[in-house]
Formats: sequence, C-alpha cells, structure tokens
Amino acid sequence: MTIAATRIEPVTLEGRLVRLEPLSLDHVAGLAEVALDPAIWRWTIARPTTVEELRAWADTALAGRDAGTELPFATIDRATGRPIGSSRFMNVVLEHRRVEIGWTWVAPGWQRTGANREAKLLMLGHAFDTLGCRRVEFKTDSLNEPSRTALLGIGAQFEGIFRNHMVMPEGRMRHSAYYSVIDEEWPAVRAGLERSLAR
Repeated sequence: MTIAATRIEPVTLEGRLVRLEPLSLDHVAGLAEVALDPAIWRWTIARPTTVEELRAWADTALAGRDAGTELPFATIDRATGRPIGSSRFMNVVLEHRRVEIGWTWVAPGWQRTGANREAKLLMLGHAFDTLGCRRVEFKTDSLNEPSRTALLGIGAQFEGIFRNHMVMPEGRMRHSAYYSVIDEEWPAVRAGLERSLAR
C-alpha cells in the first residue's frame, strides 16, 4: 500500500464493463456525441451545450490535473470502446490521506447498466488499496435525489449539509450534501458493490 504519495499519478483502471482512462482532449469529440444532453449537467456548475464548451470543461479538468489537485478520467464502455462519461479524483489531500470522487456523469444510454457502479468500485479501490487513503468523500446538490440515493446505494454514509455552499449558474444558492466512505468501511462497501455488479 502506497501512503507516501504526494500526488495522484495518471493511471488506467480496468473493469469488466468500463475502463477509466486519464482524460485528454482526444476524448472530447467522442464525449460530445453523448455529453450535450442538458439533463446530464443539471446539477453542476458546468453546462456545456456545444463541443467548444465541452472542450473548455475538459481544459479546466486538465488544468486541475496539471496542478496536482485533480485526476480526471474518461469512462469508456469496454464493449464498444466509446467514451460514455467521466469522473475524477478531486480535492486531493494525500498528506491527510483523503480524496473526493466527483464530477461524475454517465450518458443516459448507459445509466442503470452497472457502468457507474463499476467506475466507483475501480476508483474507490485505487484510493484505498493503492493510494492508502483513509477517507473518500462525495458531495452532491442537496436537491439531487437520484445522486443521493445512488451514493447511499454504494454504501457511502451521509454526513450532513453544507448550506449556501455554491452559487449555481441560474443564481440559486446550492446546499451540498456530503457523503463518505472511510477505510474501515471499505471491505464491506467493496463486497456490496461486487455483489451488485454480479447481479
């Protein structure tokens, strides 16, 4: 187990359903084929509706990678080789052995297929088993009930609400719901995700 790392190095994470590749601008064209549905971005501060806006979103993610504060992935459907979504490690604080998994989205055609659950399994495994993290956190808009239900469904624990946490593009103040998995919970969370994917 590596616990002396000071930044997350790019890595490809392979599952049965999906492969998580380090995001690059080469992924933008493929992602644009599935990513411009406004429903995907409803709860986020990014609202790309064109290829150019999606490229700007990717540029921001890559700047975070270069700064060592984020590691963005393109989610690739292994059956077709198509990009179908994205997720990233963010708010990386390895000296305190914690990371956040966020900016997660999957195109509508691949939702409820196991793709997102397997991506979470791969990322949680990398965080706990390779990076030696003690905590992985998640946050979502307090109004985003599907996301909140999904986080509980993977075994994350609800921790509370950060009130007036973010200003959304429409001017609304977002309250953010926080969830986490900690290292002593990881074996049970992993087993639950594996059982769910086996079904």
